[in-house]
Amino acid sequence: MQDITVEELVNNHSYVPVDVRSPGEYEEASIPGSINIPLFSNEERKEIGTLYKQKGTDSAKWRAMEIVSPKIPLILNQIKSLTEEGLQPVVHCWRGGMRSKSVASFTEFSGLPAVRLDGGYRAYRQYILDQIPKMLPQKAVILHGHTGTGKTDLLKVLEAKGYPVIDLERYANHRGSIFGTIGIGDGHNQKTFDALLFSRLREIKDSPYYIVEAESRRIGRVMQPEEMISRKLDGFHFLVSGTIENRIDRIYDEYVSPFKEEAWFREQVSEKTNRLQKRLKDQEQSSLLNQSVIDQDYKAVIRILLEHYYDPRYKHSFLEYKGSFTPINSDDMGEAIKRIEKELQMLNETMKLSLKK
Repeated sequence: MQDITVEELVNNHSYVPVDVRSPGEYEEASIPGSINIPLFSNEERKEIGTLYKQKGTDSAKWRAMEIVSPKIPLILNQIKSLTEEGLQPVVHCWRGGMRSKSVASFTEFSGLPAVRLDGGYRAYRQYILDQIPKMLPQKAVILHGHTGTGKTDLLKVLEAKGYPVIDLERYANHRGSIFGTIGIGDGHNQKTFDALLFSRLREIKDSPYYIVEAESRRIGRVMQPEEMISRKLDGFHFLVSGTIENRIDRIYDEYVSPFKEEAWFREQVSEKTNRLQKRLKDQEQSSLLNQSVIDQDYKAVIRILLEHYYDPRYKHSFLEYKGSFTPINSDDMGEAIKRIEKELQMLNETMKLSLKK
């Protein structure tokens, strides 16, 4: 049996992490690209844990053996299929304990090469938290702009073109507002966010800069690393703008159009706008917002929230950033991309010159 470090795991593309924890543990947090081959189901893990607390280690181990024994052929076949694809499974559990050791032992006894991750998922988690601050490119390029100006769309196009984009909202699975999870499920937890960020930083490790949208420190359920906040304050800034009509249409197409006939959508919009309605200072607009929700006039809802809630709140956010803002009009997305690319080329050349000095 061979134990490898997290660093060896992430730097060898032939390794594939095999997570033998329960499906619930795997869903809560896992190494990106890993495969879940659970030793116990969620219910079985709970049963063994209860037995351990009530009757002790020996009883829990015996019950675990009874549960696992019939599963061994299936587990080994799944591991064997990975080796037949030219991959080397690396077995791990939470902290490199009995579960991963047992599966690695079964694997070794069957004649397959047995590799185990030293320290398990916990070691991976600690490793990426240590590495993320060191991996951030030198310069942050930030897209600022009011809600609905298409900043996320610009990021997607730039990423598809090969630019070093870090899409924080995608890693958080949250759009960064009270409506941030509509139609996309629950936001990711901090462990998943950090793992996805680490993976992306590895992909852009040779870039002198990274491109990111201006976000609050908290995005849904997650917090950005402190180092990212610091980089952004002194970064290169684009200010994206667009007409109110285009902004409304863009938000409607993303948030409303795919879901407007769903009962859950109407309920969520009603609940969330009710929370925002209490923060509107203009009582007339507050009443109009309430009536627009009742009438399901969602474009009117969007207009009121933009003009009387989101836009006024956004103005103060510029004050914390240093330097000037390069204006970008997103009404013509093609022209906006060309302008950004031109500025990025100039930035890249400037950074290369500064490195030569």
